[in-house]
Amino acid sequence: MEKRNSVFECQECGYASPKWLGRCPDCGGWNSLVEERRERGRPGGKRTARPARLGDISTEAIPRIDTRNPEFNRTLGGGIVPGSLILLGGEPGVGKSTLLLQIARSLEGMSVLYASGEESMQQIRLRADRLGEPPAGAGELYLLADSSLEGILAAVEEVKPGALVVDSVQTACSESLESAPGSMSQVRHVAVTLLNLAKRTHLPVFLIGHVTKDGAIAGPKALEHIVDVVLYFEGEGKRNHRIIRAVKNRFGAANEVGIFEMTSRGLLPAANPSGLFLPDRELSAGSSVVCALEGTRPLLVEIQALVVATQYSNARRVADGVNYNRISVLVAMLEKRLGVQMTGSDIYVSTAGGIEVNDPGADLGLFAAIFGSLRNRPIASRTVFVGELSLSGDVRPVPQAHLRVREAAAMGFSRVILPAGNLPLVDPVGGIELEPIDTVAELTELIFP
Repeated sequence: MEKRNSVFECQECGYASPKWLGRCPDCGGWNSLVEERRERGRPGGKRTARPARLGDISTEAIPRIDTRNPEFNRTLGGGIVPGSLILLGGEPGVGKSTLLLQIARSLEGMSVLYASGEESMQQIRLRADRLGEPPAGAGELYLLADSSLEGILAAVEEVKPGALVVDSVQTACSESLESAPGSMSQVRHVAVTLLNLAKRTHLPVFLIGHVTKDGAIAGPKALEHIVDVVLYFEGEGKRNHRIIRAVKNRFGAANEVGIFEMTSRGLLPAANPSGLFLPDRELSAGSSVVCALEGTRPLLVEIQALVVATQYSNARRVADGVNYNRISVLVAMLEKRLGVQMTGSDIYVSTAGGIEVNDPGADLGLFAAIFGSLRNRPIASRTVFVGELSLSGDVRPVPQAHLRVREAAAMGFSRVILPAGNLPLVDPVGGIELEPIDTVAELTELIFP
């Protein structure tokens, strides 16, 4: 006989308690525990899967589904893996629904069910019309305006699509739970149910997720553990480009990025990704160009730094697009290794185009930009910096240096300053002058003789 199971679950962090509490003992949130009721059957029910020997498992490569979008294919590791559960999160209005609607209309010979709990079918149709005609050979697109999980599953049984899009996981809800849509238990239950559907039927499922004010996916942290792929949309509404970053991918490289341009026809793959983050003029004092590795893609990015005398009792350090702690380390290295006093200076560092650069291989360019602004001298044009800095002031080798040099050559640069340890691993490239260095002291002599 089934029994009623009732727990009180925190809507902020997912903490569960057998009784109501005014304050969550885990996250400290007030009045955040809500009663969650669900049916509970006996353990050890009907078995749906059987074990198999490792040697009996087929090792043939699973064919991926081409999305006809090279940038989106890149973030997924080469295309959609059948039976995968993919979560796409981002700020409101950044283009999540638009992109997945484009993908749904582009899959060759494959029907797609687009289930939305936020828009009516007429609204989705209007948005689809703005995107223009679908490519030749695309399968049928079925629309469903329903937030009920049971309704979505019934539609899947009826239509039998080749892929499913749920917009969004926070609005979808199950009738078996009494909690409101978007609650911890609802989001977790919806995700687990759709995961089981994907694995059982080899149906690829896309989930659109809302984000909190801190930029994290709304709902329990377990949501990101449940899904196979987590994609984050980066970009501001005022810019015409968007970046999708794969922070988790069971079928490809993590931290891979896809770069898109927002047009009247929706989000299109960027024809020249590095060109979006490079200046169209001569570099001024405090600017440098680095070649950062985003996943497996080398990307040229302009770094801008501004060093000015402080007007406050404590000097300010502001970082936009780069790691704040890394800037603090580089400034400390500047003081220790070069004997430059920075305690009375405000330092502002940002990346052009709003892209996030987390690659340690950008250290050398960050250091050069800060030092150039301090000396108020521009760096020679067509120069690219590649290298990681240690606390001792040494320039350490970076991975994939040959790819970075090739990208610099492809973008018309003529000079690459790189770690001496990378020089034997880099094949000569026509038109590129390679200048190896071992310490930051050599760097300052090289760029400002």
